[in-house]
Amino acid sequence: MTCANCLESLGYFIDGELPADEAALIEEHLRTCADCARAHQRLVDTSSQVRAALMRYQAPDVLKARIRANLADAAREVAAQGPRVPLYRNINWSRTIAAAAIVAVASSALTIAITKRQANESALEQQVLASHIRSLIPGHLTDVASNDQHNVKPWFNGRVNVSPDVPRLDSLGYPLVGGRLDYIQGHNVAVVVYTRRQHVINAFSWPATGAGDLQPQASSANGYHLIRTRHNGLEVWIVSDLNLAELENFARLLSQSR
Repeated sequence: MTCANCLESLGYFIDGELPADEAALIEEHLRTCADCARAHQRLVDTSSQVRAALMRYQAPDVLKARIRANLADAAREVAAQGPRVPLYRNINWSRTIAAAAIVAVASSALTIAITKRQANESALEQQVLASHIRSLIPGHLTDVASNDQHNVKPWFNGRVNVSPDVPRLDSLGYPLVGGRLDYIQGHNVAVVVYTRRQHVINAFSWPATGAGDLQPQASSANGYHLIRTRHNGLEVWIVSDLNLAELENFARLLSQSR
């Protein structure tokens, strides 16, 4: 077997689609040709990485039935044309049709999932921002007004699932002014309130539903900046009309104090 023939058939070989005699020839060639052996290993590694990264979705029964029907039609068309190429090549063609159908389904499902996630994140951001703006109405900023963390933190006990950390950042230019309960995505959340000069900073937090930590992500809307992060099992949103550089500094200080 030549190197050209071996390289042409490597994909079929890795997928186990070759007849036994042809597969044996490739195995023998790979044992004696270092270049083809390296090419084979690269394909195996790439295939493994692709499979590991795939997102799998359960196709609905109606879609499965349509795919089976389309494959059956394609098989009948191939059979009607007669054996113009070796049999295993026809089999590979059918598998290619099936793979294309599966990829199309997976791509569609992935697009739907990404769109849905983006819509959910956008809705969450709008709720947090609306709560921040609502808090600026006189009398709505705090339920417990205090610059003492030992007054603010215990106030949350029994009112939310997880009482937030309430660090004192006065010496760093971010004085504590109190805390309150707010309502985000159907449940109570804790809000610790700080200021920077004349700017109000709301730090929302609630038990995270996502796995692992999330590095701070900044966004802006309607003249306000929002910083989202996830740390130690808590989802945290920080909102203010303070300039972004100072707000990011506040977010770092808050995270370091936890």
